Amino acid sequence: MPDSPDSPPPETATAPEAPTAPDASPPETAAPPPAGGDAAASWSLPRGVVVLLGTAGAIITAGGLHGFSSIAGPVFLALILTIAVSPLRRYLIRRGVRTWIAALIALVVVIAILLGLAAALALSLARLATLLPTYQDTFAQLINDARSWLAHRGIGNQEIQRVLQAFDLGKALGILQGWLTKLLGVFSDLGLIVILLFFMGMDANSFSARLTEAAKHRPGIAGALTSFARGTTRYLVVSTIFGLIVAVVDVGVLYVLSVPLPWLWGLLAFITNYIPNIGFIIGVVPPALLGLLDNGWSALVWVIVAYCVINFVFQSIIQPKIVGDAVGMSTTLTFVSLIFWAWVLGPLGAILAIPLSLLAKALLLDADPSTRWVNGLITGTDDVPEKQPERPAAAVPPATPEFS
Repeated sequence: MPDSPDSPPPETATAPEAPTAPDASPPETAAPPPAGGDAAASWSLPRGVVVLLGTAGAIITAGGLHGFSSIAGPVFLALILTIAVSPLRRYLIRRGVRTWIAALIALVVVIAILLGLAAALALSLARLATLLPTYQDTFAQLINDARSWLAHRGIGNQEIQRVLQAFDLGKALGILQGWLTKLLGVFSDLGLIVILLFFMGMDANSFSARLTEAAKHRPGIAGALTSFARGTTRYLVVSTIFGLIVAVVDVGVLYVLSVPLPWLWGLLAFITNYIPNIGFIIGVVPPALLGLLDNGWSALVWVIVAYCVINFVFQSIIQPKIVGDAVGMSTTLTFVSLIFWAWVLGPLGAILAIPLSLLAKALLLDADPSTRWVNGLITGTDDVPEKQPERPAAAVPPATPEFS
């Protein structure tokens, strides 16, 4: 029977809905490199040209620093001293001292040390200048004795005269006095150094936060600078402690041997402790010569023997075992860096050779992962600064570096 028009239409069976087919479009992938990449790579400079350009840039930079050594020297000295007193500033802050007061105390300590060294050097140089002329007759007598001794052994007068002309005690001591005078000249810029120390000390309080922020984007540079600060602090602290010990022992030995100006030579031994490789030779020659002029050959021999024993025990056995890891440079590279920085900055560069080399190493090698393999050539080991973990910008930053 047909349905009436008012009756609802019959429910018709509907086919079940087919499951939604997955998107057939291919997944999104990273865009391929631009077609010009190969062309750009083909235009890259050969490695030899890059090395030559880098060497030329280094020579130009070194020449510029040499030309402005009167400014670059105090700046580098203030930087190294700021790093050296950073443990004191951090200790005071941990004890609850306000940040600016801790920075001010550290500044006062550094200024007191600089003024003490400058006063001691000035006083000792004045005494040395008045003492040297009194040994002219003694030196002439030693020259005559040496001439007679050589003549009795068949050496002609011409050869003797040639040797004596090459060796001039006044010239040798004049070189030493000129070197110490140039070193004292660094303290003539004490006003500039104090201003630099003040501003660097204030900036150091907030530098840790800025370095931590930079570590989010450039962890390699932050790790290299942190490693440089820790290594430099450790080197300076250990070298200062051993330098004081060696200087005090040397002063005692010189007092026993009645060598004139023992405190000057103790101060010289302390300063030359920071000079790698040849610092011992610079420190032993002046007191040995004065011992010869004042007390004869026996004093010369005893001064050299005492210095050799003291410095061998402290500087060749004990100190390298503690400082070696902080320096991280081979003996040859250390000596080359000494020559380089002494030419760039003068006597101050010789004293700051190792910290400045560590700074250059941190900026040029440790900060770039592609050049860290050079550390194996420099140190003979695979020791490199610890890599900072790669973190997104919103992640928790790494531990606070030891700059504050």
